[in-house]
Amino acid sequence: MNSAYVRQAFRSSTASLSSRTIGRSSRDALSSHRRRIVLGTRQYSDDKAPATEQKTEADEVETDKTEVTPETELLKTIKAKEAETADLKSRLQYLQADFLNLQRNAAREKEQQRDFAITRFAGDLLETVDVLALALKSVPEDVLAQSDSPSPDSSSPNSKSVQTYLKELHQGVDMTHRLLLSTLFKYHVKPFDPTGDKFDPNQHEALYQAPIPGKEPGTILECQKTGYTIKDRLLRAAQVGVVQDTS
Repeated sequence: MNSAYVRQAFRSSTASLSSRTIGRSSRDALSSHRRRIVLGTRQYSDDKAPATEQKTEADEVETDKTEVTPETELLKTIKAKEAETADLKSRLQYLQADFLNLQRNAAREKEQQRDFAITRFAGDLLETVDVLALALKSVPEDVLAQSDSPSPDSSSPNSKSVQTYLKELHQGVDMTHRLLLSTLFKYHVKPFDPTGDKFDPNQHEALYQAPIPGKEPGTILECQKTGYTIKDRLLRAAQVGVVQDTS
């Protein structure tokens, strides 16, 4: 009975000792775990502390930069006014250039209207010039060169010969022709005779073509009607005959 009691007591003490040991071990493990967590938290907090401080300093710098002062507002206003002034100056320069171009174009158009205002009138007068030129060509030069002699059929001592009248008439027509050309010349109307030049369809009007030995094809052989220009424009094309190409 005593030995059984002793064994039971021993078991009870052993179980109690084991439970105490296990409980102590558990408490030690839990305490160690807590220490690790605290240490890790402290290490993490210590590592992050500089970044937080840097972020705070950056925020303060940004706050200083974005801080609005009367000086910054004045600088912004000055820059805006300078940009507006530059834009207005550029627009003014463009408008001034457009105005100068408009003045030049208006002056050029006015000059052209003045120079070419008589174009139609001068063109109509050219027919009169042509008639006078044909009248002058109708009298041979040898007839004009004959000596003046009184007509044998005339009884009057002051009578003139036929050649004399013809010569005076020719001189009057020639003077009229020259005066008319001189008047046209004052308004920049000038005649041109392209005989011997190369045929130019922009300046000449071909009436016929003829094969001429020894002449270069395309050369103007004869000018039947004189051409005229008014300043740098063609008033009337010259009517010509052209050497034909026989090749």
